[in-house]
Amino acid sequence: MTTMTHDGYLATVELDEAAGLFHGEVINTRDVLTFQGRTPDELKTAFADTIADYLDWCRERGKTPDKPFSGTFSVRVAPEVHRRAAAAAAREGKSLNGFVAELLDRASLGKHEAV
Repeated sequence: MTTMTHDGYLATVELDEAAGLFHGEVINTRDVLTFQGRTPDELKTAFADTIADYLDWCRERGKTPDKPFSGTFSVRVAPEVHRRAAAAAAREGKSLNGFVAELLDRASLGKHEAV
């Protein structure tokens, strides 16, 4: 599965070979936003248009658009995991937040490395 982004919105894209269409769906919003195109350029344009239409639709109704992820979330771990992570961060001269953010970034890019 392929992904693409536009203004912070993330979409997955699939090819429907039978129909000769690419179908996209925005995945980082609770609202259902889909788009399609016959070529990659059409798909990019349709994605941008879908986001613009969504923002206009929200504005017209006085609704706050469901924004892409804020970048803040809480994770609960065992106290021993918390202790080891804090120690590893300190050894690298980083805050625990910075240490974990770097690990998550590497993991999301497929660069899984042992600490």
